[in-house]
Amino acid sequence: MLIAGYNPAELGDILVTMTAPGTGEQTVEKKGQVVAITAADGQLLGYNFLAASAILPELATGVNGNVDLTAAQVAKLNAAIHEAGFTAELTAALTPHFQVGYVEKMEDHPKSDHLHITTVDLGDHKQQIVSGSPNMQANVKVVVANVGTMMPSGSIIWPGALLGVESNGMICSGRELHLKGAPQKPGALILPDDFAPVGAAFDFAKGNELFA
Repeated sequence: MLIAGYNPAELGDILVTMTAPGTGEQTVEKKGQVVAITAADGQLLGYNFLAASAILPELATGVNGNVDLTAAQVAKLNAAIHEAGFTAELTAALTPHFQVGYVEKMEDHPKSDHLHITTVDLGDHKQQIVSGSPNMQANVKVVVANVGTMMPSGSIIWPGALLGVESNGMICSGRELHLKGAPQKPGALILPDDFAPVGAAFDFAKGNELFA
């Protein structure tokens, strides 16, 4: 799992990466322009890269929020990690953070009057997602934020369970995706059937056109 975020207005020229959720005692160690965060048991939780645009100049072109790092970009970050004197490397995420999914099946949550258990097809696999969207239904295309995604709000999607039912990922609303003109109320973004193939990366620019 690799989550990356870049918010120069709030944090300056710092790329934040996370590889696992941090709970309990943590160790922070800085070497040069790289800061490593590890758990008490030695597990790597992530790195912060100071002066990040010196490593990835493309960050200075207006990137803000979640960053989908390519394998080539991760290789540059790993080179900086080794140059600083750390050994634990980052592994590139191969699945897009936001994907077009197809709700294949939906059933009511046995312990809730508003949650729904969905089976979502993402092209090469299916996954179970618990959704509280009031307009949730089967046989529609939606936008899925996969586990390991940083939402536009800055929150992170971790694997978990809702009232005892496993849920991996989140079905998003236009509001949660910060799409221009999206209704500011709960409700999954239902995509037109011809928006994009199931499993494709969600195109935010095209998504913004839905409310133009």
